[in-house]
Amino acid sequence: MHPTIAKALEIIASGDHEKIAEVLAEDVRFLPPTYWATWTGRDPVAAVLGHVGQVFSDFRYRRVMGAGNDWALEFQCKVNGLDAVGVDLITLGEDGLISLFEVVMRPHKTVGELREAMAARVKTDPRFLEYRKALS
Repeated sequence: MHPTIAKALEIIASGDHEKIAEVLAEDVRFLPPTYWATWTGRDPVAAVLGHVGQVFSDFRYRRVMGAGNDWALEFQCKVNGLDAVGVDLITLGEDGLISLFEVVMRPHKTVGELREAMAARVKTDPRFLEYRKALS
């Protein structure tokens, strides 16, 4: 397993989402499952992922598949009591850090619940006034 993927799994398992920035490239792009837009930049993406870590419960990775720079991490979790499964599609850059992080998830009802929970959290986080410009 690539050291960056191993470190990302360790950070997520620890629950210390403040450390996720350590594995993100400066110009990382994050594509969430809740809308068709892209977050760009280490600080905004780390902030989004930190909030996701607070919204998901009973999170665990079921399978880790990949080699080289392309990885798929299958997970299961709950969002406000609703079950979900998903896949983190991760591409590493030449520097070995995460350059692209895309999430696909189901079922639709849980994705809707995630969108509502994240919108509520982001509205209360003053950093997102500045980070809005990182969304395209």
